[in-house]
Amino acid sequence: MPTEVIPPEHKSPSKDWEHFELWTKINHVLKEIPSHFRSVISISGGINATEIYAFGSVLGVTIEEEVVRTLNDLRDDWDPDNKYENYKFLRQAETFPDVLLLNPNMRDIIMGIELKSWYLLAKESEPSFRFTVTPRVCNIQDLLVVVPWVFSNVLSGNPIIFSPYIESARYVAEYKNYWWQHVRKANDSTEIRSPVNCGPYPDARDNISDSPSEDRGKNFGRVARNGIMDDYVKSSKEIDLLGIPLNNWIKFLKDRR
Repeated sequence: MPTEVIPPEHKSPSKDWEHFELWTKINHVLKEIPSHFRSVISISGGINATEIYAFGSVLGVTIEEEVVRTLNDLRDDWDPDNKYENYKFLRQAETFPDVLLLNPNMRDIIMGIELKSWYLLAKESEPSFRFTVTPRVCNIQDLLVVVPWVFSNVLSGNPIIFSPYIESARYVAEYKNYWWQHVRKANDSTEIRSPVNCGPYPDARDNISDSPSEDRGKNFGRVARNGIMDDYVKSSKEIDLLGIPLNNWIKFLKDRR
């Protein structure tokens, strides 16, 4: 009989870790961030329904930058005793993770956040990002955070965000490989090639991505396709926008493409 493969487990940092209390507070702040988020973006004239998808794609990076700014603005919530006064959240380009909590002067990194925005009215009614990093580059304290957003008046107004999806980055990285090899129904190869010479908080030039030997559907790393976010995506589609369920808005906009 074939050996049973055990799914990856959720793991949190040890309570003995010196930054565990900070990590716990940051998780709480991330959950509360929608009530504190304020965007400098404002669309006053409204967007043509056929153009709204392009706006969502363009503004995604700006939304992520504003989430980082909000995290730093909420310092009193995650560092009430100023124990980490020399630390702040900083975005970095072209490598994992997108955001680091670090002391810039000493380059001392405490944790990382892979931050993704999700425009709720996008053509695909689910997050479309790919997460292909190998588990080896994820520290146990690192997080994947997906922030859903829309305009306050659907086609105009300021961006508003909703409760984010927060998960262990290592767990997501491990699960994507487990699902690819042992859960999905596939006729092609399930082999995955993983980089070896890499570790947490890599340089932008490092090879840090797992890659499948075959991927005809181009779905490797599509987190929203492997079931891990199903409950979250389902609950997000129940959000009311101006008294109308999100699913109805999605259908309305698709009909006008």
